[in-house]
Amino acid sequence: MITDKKVITDKNVLFALTEPTLHYVKVAADREEYLKIWVKEPTWLEVDKAMNAVMKVNARTQNLDLDLNAMFRYMIENFVVKTEPSLSSVDLLRLSPYVGNQIKEILPNPFSAFEEDEAKNED
Repeated sequence: MITDKKVITDKNVLFALTEPTLHYVKVAADREEYLKIWVKEPTWLEVDKAMNAVMKVNARTQNLDLDLNAMFRYMIENFVVKTEPSLSSVDLLRLSPYVGNQIKEILPNPFSAFEEDEAKNED
């Protein structure tokens, strides 16, 4: 039995960041222009909701389908706080693959908790 664990003293480190993080996304490979995009950090409950948007279980067959389009739509609608120039969620879903792929890289990854668990299980 382990009893010498240090109890956290600054409870603020337990919470998701309240201020969104600013990112600059290059608009084209041959242009030095950028889209400013603010992305917020999700809470654990929001990550769970994102996972529910991705995983669809067929009740009859018990098959599990992953709908990544639904996940990215959920992520755009819930974690992109604002952009400059101002773009709607629909506009963000219509971006070029060049811009969209960069945004996918800066959005929160709901699978990261599973990846951490897998890494622990491999040790």
